[in-house]
Amino acid sequence: MKESELKLVSELIKNSRRSDRELARVIGVSQPTVSRNIKKLEKEGVIKEYTMIPDFSMLGYEIMAVTFISINPKLGPQEADKARATAHELMKEAPGNIIMLERGIGLNRTAAFISFHKNYSDYTRFIQQCKQASTTQAFVQENVESFLINLKDKVRYRRLTLRVLADHILGINEQKK
Repeated sequence: MKESELKLVSELIKNSRRSDRELARVIGVSQPTVSRNIKKLEKEGVIKEYTMIPDFSMLGYEIMAVTFISINPKLGPQEADKARATAHELMKEAPGNIIMLERGIGLNRTAAFISFHKNYSDYTRFIQQCKQASTTQAFVQENVESFLINLKDKVRYRRLTLRVLADHILGINEQKK
């Protein structure tokens, strides 16, 4: 990726509401170059969506949960395909509080999801539904564990932000040179 494209992505991560003209001024290229690069990056899938990050506690959420699960390793290819299809269906039916579900490795788990909840009771109901659905379908093993974050806690270390990541992207590019 060109340096000007990386700078553009970084600036859009920091604030996607800026005009192409303002982005061009900050990056040091022409406005048509910015417009052309944005269209190119959208087409290539580098830019997936434009969004903002709210203060979730002000929207009524008290808990953010990072939940770790283990996908049953004994599933054959057809069973795994069925499990993925079932997971997609469950995600459609699930409340809109699951913002990410991905496979991965670590902590003796093979997948994780992030969800937001109004309170602890809401979280408890939600996790019981998840456990019941996964047990019924036999694609998740019983070891479902969550790390809960109190969004109303007054002591905060670094709130969810992508600004740091935006600067990191540029730092990595500088190290390559």
